[in-house]
Amino acid sequence: MVKILLERGDTNPDKSDNDGRTPLCCAAWNGYGGVVKILLGRDDVNPEKPDIGGQRALSCAAWSGHEGVVKILLERDDVNPDKPDNDGRTPLYCAARNGHEGVVKRLLRRDDVNPDKPNEYGRTPLLRAAQNGHERVVEMLLEQDSANPDEQNGNGGTPLCRAAGNGHEGVVRIPLGRDDVSPDKVDNDGRTPLLRAAWNGHEAAVKILLGREDVHPDKLDNNHRTPLYCAAWNGHVGVVKILPGRRDVNPDKLSEYGRTPLYCATRNGHEEVTKILVARNDVNPDKPNQCGRTPLCCAARNGHEGVVKILLGRDDVNPDKPDNYGQTPLYCAARNGHEGVVKILLGRDDVDPDRTENRGRTPLWSAARGGHTGVVALLKSRGPPAWLEAFVMLTFILVLCLWALTAHLLISLPPLITFFPFLPPI
Repeated sequence: MVKILLERGDTNPDKSDNDGRTPLCCAAWNGYGGVVKILLGRDDVNPEKPDIGGQRALSCAAWSGHEGVVKILLERDDVNPDKPDNDGRTPLYCAARNGHEGVVKRLLRRDDVNPDKPNEYGRTPLLRAAQNGHERVVEMLLEQDSANPDEQNGNGGTPLCRAAGNGHEGVVRIPLGRDDVSPDKVDNDGRTPLLRAAWNGHEAAVKILLGREDVHPDKLDNNHRTPLYCAAWNGHVGVVKILPGRRDVNPDKLSEYGRTPLYCATRNGHEEVTKILVARNDVNPDKPNQCGRTPLCCAARNGHEGVVKILLGRDDVNPDKPDNYGQTPLYCAARNGHEGVVKILLGRDDVDPDRTENRGRTPLWSAARGGHTGVVALLKSRGPPAWLEAFVMLTFILVLCLWALTAHLLISLPPLITFFPFLPPI
């Protein structure tokens, strides 16, 4: 069909569509080697004509992994094998990004191909291959003398950092076997490969990195977050279990805003992580952040009933501890309308349901202001504290005893009336 159309004198074999793609570019993208050969046999077809994104026929074939088409195009002297598109992506970058080993191998044979050429965001073919977990491509690129295995992109991320962040344990092992790779190198946000792996819950990558003595497992990023903090924040149970296995990890370390890993877990309602951390002797389950807010207060504020129950099971957690604003866990739960948490806290004798915060507001006032009718009903149903009832009863009995004693004295000793005229008559 292509031959028939090309035989017509009114057919332009190099005409672009609305996206700037020529017939040659489309054939290369789809791997139609025969059509590519026919079109290249024409003098009026430009093999280097770009589309609106700057991609040429070779980049299209490399992106899709069509090794045969790549071979045809590389045999031409008028095709630049290292020409980038508008985003700075070369044919090698495209092939490496998508893990096309055969195309990568063919391009690396060329002396006019730079294996370490970055795109406009500073990402090299090696970094993209590592980020996407293409082990064999990573190995091939590292065999090149000009490839920098520890080069940082525009955000400061290295190939190891990207591989760890995406959980590609096989790729993680490759650069760690080299002497010219720093396993603890930070990106522009201060994040190490270990922190990235911990943030995303990649247990295998975390274990591999923790096996290195030159990896600091408690290193803070620019936001003062440790790997354990990140794992606890996102509820990654496996990683939370692994990290404290290193003696140089402080499981109660304060991070941003004075938050501990336990605080992060309770804030986001991660019950299993909370159980793991409160079971440790080196974790203070009642440690407040810089606002004076405890893990219990934080869990109550966000309505995490399961976490609240876990924390209340500890004897060293004060269920009525106020923050710097005088707000107790009950107040925070009532203000946000968390009926379940309010009910749990009201079941405790050591929680004062009428305790005011610094501005004199009670939990009932706060719940009513927020329109939380269910919480209002719960608070109203709570009678006076048991100690108050006992105190009132004891006072009443004591008064009766005093009156009885006074009456007895007045009957037994009438002359005393003249000395005590203020005593009531019998």
